[in-house]
Amino acid sequence: MHSDDRTMSFSNYIGYVDEAVKRVDPVVVERFIDLLEEARDAGSTVFVIGNGGSAANASHFAQDLAKGTLASPEAPRRLRAISLTDNLPYISALANDEGYDQIFIGQLRTFASDGDVLVSISGSGKSPNIVTANRWARENGMTTVGITGFDGGSLRESVDIALHVPLDDMCTAESVHSIICHYIVLELKRRFQD
Repeated sequence: MHSDDRTMSFSNYIGYVDEAVKRVDPVVVERFIDLLEEARDAGSTVFVIGNGGSAANASHFAQDLAKGTLASPEAPRRLRAISLTDNLPYISALANDEGYDQIFIGQLRTFASDGDVLVSISGSGKSPNIVTANRWARENGMTTVGITGFDGGSLRESVDIALHVPLDDMCTAESVHSIICHYIVLELKRRFQD
């Protein structure tokens, strides 16, 4: 079944989403959670990037990592996470002056340090600004994670952790990305109850 089937009922769509979620490798999800826990323990920053719907997922995920994983509002140890999709003045200056493919690299050059983490969310895995930011991150001592759909593009082949949703449907791939990200936040909150 494909999501653009015009006769698909909501019940059928629920089954379609369920099958897509089941195709995600749980071992990779656990590796990603471990990495984020290590980032918190090391005081590293997690940067999250994406375009379009993936930008919305990046913003949501970064906010949830920073706030939604806290055991309490007074928790002294925190996971530092920020989405580079949210600084519109900086993004528009970089896009205008240097090109759209530079909007994430420019911010990483300013804010990132060796040992930080870059999480790239891309349905296709082929967006030039995502691919070039990932390359820069790897060359500058960051650990990289790619959350992809379709065949994963070049991003999937060039990250330290490839969390792939093998689905040729952008809308549902983005929905599954959101489900995975919410699970990760819930599991990290459980782990961070210290």
